[in-house]
Amino acid sequence: MSMTLIDELSRLGTPVLADGCLRTNVPIRCAPASLRPLVASMRCAGRARPVRHAGSIDVFLEALQGPGARGEVLVVDNGGRLDEACVGDLVTLEAKGEGMAGIVIWGLHRDVDELAGIGLPIFSLGALPTGPRRLDPRPADVLRRAVVGTHDVTRGDVVVADANGVLFLPEDRLDDIVAAATAVRDTERRHVEAMETGRSFRAQVRFGEYLSRRARDAGYSFRQHLEDIQAAGEA
Repeated sequence: MSMTLIDELSRLGTPVLADGCLRTNVPIRCAPASLRPLVASMRCAGRARPVRHAGSIDVFLEALQGPGARGEVLVVDNGGRLDEACVGDLVTLEAKGEGMAGIVIWGLHRDVDELAGIGLPIFSLGALPTGPRRLDPRPADVLRRAVVGTHDVTRGDVVVADANGVLFLPEDRLDDIVAAATAVRDTERRHVEAMETGRSFRAQVRFGEYLSRRARDAGYSFRQHLEDIQAAGEA
């Protein structure tokens, strides 16, 4: 994945990227809404580096041993557990030292003040003081797959995370998604600029015409109407 593409991703929010998935028929894979940034302004984008936690931080250190960690996002699968924190300041500092773009945790973190000071983007289900008191057998795919909510995340995925949530995108469709998302963003900007000059959104999308058409054809959707006027270069 080129740095140019990462730069483009960094300028796109998760909402327009989700719309880009919709326009390109790519399944939308969002982490559950309960997975939130440590600080609202945090955002990150990069290839996923999945790791499955089994009770000891050595697995995170092992994940960072591999080549190419710089610019990637560590995706930690702790099964969504709410009875232990699995990432703290030491792991976060180590990840930042490797140049990672951020950490997404399907579980909890701790050391809140320290993590805020480190500044590496962290997304998790929340904080808890206690760490793990278990040591489970390591799964065979410990460094190849992470599960976040209902979604499998592998090295073939790209992570984009911001205050709106966390989105997983297939790298092999990234060019198409980014192009579609950029078009959505630019269209929305034009609508906003027109609204700031006093032209309502309803006027821009000819909402009265849509209502008239729908009165004649109950199956005519607003989405179809938008597609029709966009195809005609009128929105």
